[in-house]
Amino acid sequence: MTTMPQAAAQPAISLSSGGLLRRFGIWAHAIAVYLDRRAAIKALRQLDDRELRDIGLNRSQIEDAVRGLADPDLGGFGNGPVPQPVR
Repeated sequence: MTTMPQAAAQPAISLSSGGLLRRFGIWAHAIAVYLDRRAAIKALRQLDDRELRDIGLNRSQIEDAVRGLADPDLGGFGNGPVPQPVR
């Protein structure tokens, strides 16, 4: 039977740096979410007014829609009833 040297059993990163790595992960995730939202806003702003109407938005509602601030109980963003799927 072979044995592993004690150094090989040590974690590559000390436990004290776990908090730092966790914070870095949270920070990186926040940056990724921010960039995704900015890309979605840019894509929606490139649509013309008819295309925005087709998806139930006005130009002034783009940022709220990307952030998910629509109230589904109010029929989306106030542009009338939400269409129901055909069964």
